[in-house]
Amino acid sequence: MARLTPFSKLMITLLIVAAVVLGGRWLLNNTEAGKGLKKQADSGTTTPDSGSDAPSDAVKIGVVTWGGYAGGQYFNEGFKANTNSRFYKDYGFQVEFKVLDDFVASRDAFKRGDVDLLWATIDAFPTEAGEMADYQPQVVLQADWSRGGDAIVVRRGINSVADLKGKKIAVAELTPSHSFLLWLLEAGGMTEKDVQLVKQASAIDAAEAFKAQQVDAAVVWSPDDDACLAAVAGSRVLESTKSASNIIADVFIAKKEWADKNQQRLQQLYEGWMKGAAEINSNAASKRKAAKILSENFEGVSEEWAVKAIDNVRLCTHGDNQNFFGMNADYNGVTGDRLYGRMSQVYADLGYITGRAPTWREISNSYAVKNTTLNGAEHAAEAQKTFTKVTGQEGAEKEAIATKRVSINFRSGEFQLDENAKYIIDKEFVEIAKAFANARIRIEGNTDDVGKKASNVALSQKRAEAVRDYLVKEHGMPANRFIVIGNGPDNPVAPNTNEEGKAKNRRTDFELVRE
Repeated sequence: MARLTPFSKLMITLLIVAAVVLGGRWLLNNTEAGKGLKKQADSGTTTPDSGSDAPSDAVKIGVVTWGGYAGGQYFNEGFKANTNSRFYKDYGFQVEFKVLDDFVASRDAFKRGDVDLLWATIDAFPTEAGEMADYQPQVVLQADWSRGGDAIVVRRGINSVADLKGKKIAVAELTPSHSFLLWLLEAGGMTEKDVQLVKQASAIDAAEAFKAQQVDAAVVWSPDDDACLAAVAGSRVLESTKSASNIIADVFIAKKEWADKNQQRLQQLYEGWMKGAAEINSNAASKRKAAKILSENFEGVSEEWAVKAIDNVRLCTHGDNQNFFGMNADYNGVTGDRLYGRMSQVYADLGYITGRAPTWREISNSYAVKNTTLNGAEHAAEAQKTFTKVTGQEGAEKEAIATKRVSINFRSGEFQLDENAKYIIDKEFVEIAKAFANARIRIEGNTDDVGKKASNVALSQKRAEAVRDYLVKEHGMPANRFIVIGNGPDNPVAPNTNEEGKAKNRRTDFELVRE
């Protein structure tokens, strides 16, 4: 065999290198695996698990600094994937929680597959569901309701929603804060067109704007509400999700492809999470343990802060999820379907949604909830708030937070509700009453000045009582929640000198009142 000259060897080597380079380039540009590697290189990552010590098959969950996910984190014995986790001991797989406080980064992580489940709130999700449609996001569980974790702080002199008219309000646009503000304005018969929104990147920025007295009000997270009150003399909390109890619903989404391929694991993840939430809800030592886990994994968070963060939510149980996903025919409260549908329409009407937002039916995946059986009082759905009865002068003197004026037509001299009147009540007020389920409501009947005053007062009282009785019987609301007052002609909102003014005065006022 002839020996190769050094020059021949060099030429062959160059040909081999060229073939490898050209072949590699072809693979990168023409195969799915190559395109994936190229995309990862462009994004600065090497694998979906970059920076994580978790096993490749661990369930990865993206969260923010919030107390509402404590059920899963407590059951996992921490945030990192570990073999002490009850998910591992009971079901044989590991779970990792990743803190992704940056909203855009969290969505990018979900799209790339860096996380399998990602937090969202169903009230604000309509604004992003359309843009995520290619990934077929599915709502697979509800983690919590905000119950004091969100608040609207206001400067001195603002005592009701009506006082917000024309004022500057700092709010993180298209977030749960925005949803909360829209609901409160609606409860006061207003829209965001009646105020000046000062849009912020986050609720933390909104709090800073308020503390710097750049705005008249701000929608903030707890405990920033306390910091705002300390910084601005005479300021107060106008309303919080303690009363606005069924507006901000934290959920977790997964890609449809992942959910379909991991049905058993998803069901077991849900079951363990619900067990953890039930234990925290029913046992002080479990809550303290959960708070310790949060404080060790959220940057700059004390254990006491974490306890308050858990107290400012309702950690949802299996029963709560059954209600949320519409599996309980006797449930009269807010469902995911109703909340998502309403906010889809609200945000679309305001121009925040372009194109088509997916329907609840398209994004809802109740497989895990339907296939889980958890019995016992600790797993039951949350009961309605119990109200003490308030009557007479005490009820009349309670401070109104928001007033919604509704024209309900009665036949002259009568107080019975006809079908049209019921429709108006359902359309104009029932959803607000359900969303603010922990708030007391005052119903005030009003008339024009035609006829004797005493007769008008008595008639307006009966009409207000008829409205209350309808809400109790038809919608299952607690009777003691309502304060009923008949004003007769004493509280006009327009002159009684013409038919237009008289019509405005023949109204029913629905008021959210401060306890």
